[in-house]
Amino acid sequence: MATMFDIKNIETFYGLIYALRGVSLTVEEGTITAILGNNGAGKSTILKTAMGLLDDQPDKGTIEFLGKRIDGKDPEVIVRRGISYVPEGREVFEELTVLENLSMGAYIRRDRAGIKGDVEKILGYFPVLKERQGQWAGTLSGGEQQMLAMGRALMSRPKLLFLDEPSLGLSPILVKEIFKIIHAINKEGMTILLVEQNARMALSISHMGLILENGRFVMKGKSQELMEDRDVKEFYMGIRSEESAKGFQRWKRKKRWR
Repeated sequence: MATMFDIKNIETFYGLIYALRGVSLTVEEGTITAILGNNGAGKSTILKTAMGLLDDQPDKGTIEFLGKRIDGKDPEVIVRRGISYVPEGREVFEELTVLENLSMGAYIRRDRAGIKGDVEKILGYFPVLKERQGQWAGTLSGGEQQMLAMGRALMSRPKLLFLDEPSLGLSPILVKEIFKIIHAINKEGMTILLVEQNARMALSISHMGLILENGRFVMKGKSQELMEDRDVKEFYMGIRSEESAKGFQRWKRKKRWR
C-alpha cells in the first residue's frame, strides 16, 4: 500500500503548553488508522495541526499529503488538496436544512450534476437524513447531526477523511451504527484517520492503531494485535486480565479490613 499521509516529528504548543511532543505517524492509502487516548492526550490537536486550524503552526516537523508538504497551508488549500475534516462536536449549520448543509460541503466544486449525484449517494449512506432532508439541522438528534457532519465532509470528494471523536455523546446503539457506516465508507475506498476514545470500537474497524499519552505516542501496531494486548485491554478497553483482577480483589479485601 502507498503512503497517503505522513507526519514527521511534529511539535505543537498551545501558548506555553507543550501539546505534541515529536509526533510521527503514517496513514496508508485505503486504510483506517485510529488514534486512541484519554481526554487531554493531544489527539484532536494532531488533526487540527494537520488542517492548519491552529493560530500557531507546528514549531518543528513536517506534514505531507500525497508526497507534498501541507504544514503551514491554509485550511481551504488543504481541503482543495483532498482532505476533509469532521470536527469534534459536529458543528453543523443549525439554521440550514440537511440538504443545505450537504451543499455547503461541496463549496469548492462546480460540477452540478456530480454534486447532485453525490447528495443521493450520501443520503443512501444515511437513510434517516433522506427522511429529514428539508429539516433544520439544529432540530436533529446528536446521532443525526453526526451523520450530517460526515455526509457534509464527504461532499468535497476527499481522498482522506479526518474524523474527530465521532462517538462522542452518542448512545451505544448509535455508536454501533456510526462505526458501521465508517467501515462501509472505508470499504468503498475512503482512507480515514480516526481520533476516538472508544478504543474497542475504533480498533474493531481500523487497520492500524496508535495510543497517545501526554502528547507522545506510547504504542503503535496493527489494530488486531493491540486488541489482544493486556495493557490496552485493561487501560483503554476496561477489560481486566485474570491476574490484574485477582490483584484488585486482594486490594479490596485488604482495604475492607483496615
